[in-house]
Amino acid sequence: MNLQNVEQARYYMIEQQIRPWDVSDAAVLDLLASVKREDFVPLAQKSLAFVDMAIPLPAGQSMLPPRVEARLLQDAAVKPTDKVLEIGTGSGYMTALLAHQAQRVVSLEINPEIADLARANLQRAGIHNADVLVVDGAKGTPADAPFDVIVLGGSVAEVPQSLLNLLKIGGRLVGIIGEEPIMHAQVITRSSETNFTSVEKWDDNAPRLLNFQQPSAFKF
Repeated sequence: MNLQNVEQARYYMIEQQIRPWDVSDAAVLDLLASVKREDFVPLAQKSLAFVDMAIPLPAGQSMLPPRVEARLLQDAAVKPTDKVLEIGTGSGYMTALLAHQAQRVVSLEINPEIADLARANLQRAGIHNADVLVVDGAKGTPADAPFDVIVLGGSVAEVPQSLLNLLKIGGRLVGIIGEEPIMHAQVITRSSETNFTSVEKWDDNAPRLLNFQQPSAFKF
């Protein structure tokens, strides 16, 4: 794919997939136009970089579709002073988008091979304010807490309280939560030491993050 075709494909991704999906934030759209998604896609999948689908990564992982990443980014509403925690680094593309908006990003990736891939991608992209740590995101990272924003790079059945406790008061967690067939993107905001409010934003499914607890199917 030559440069002209790449830029045309990027344009169509934004105009035909992302804008129609209620992504209207100019800063988000500008980032999607400037951060080269194709540089975060495995070589064998380059031709799929701008397609509306999840892209396979090593170790059975995947990149979320562009419109889902864009919508999560818009809902996160990251500010230049924010410290962001990302759970599930994947290829590092979402990490790069967040890093362009935030003061600092700490990204947790459970798989060492994927973490190395993401670090290399971020280094090539000139991102210097994001740290990729080989850590089980289900256990969090209290040493770096609290965070202004937490972004989930995959879905969970429910958000554990231990993760919500890593938010600053006024901070927010953005992720896709629930069970198939329909999961809900939610923004959960910490309003005080003990209170959290949740707003459902849109519906979509996403692959599970590893090791997050499944709620019991039994009701008493």
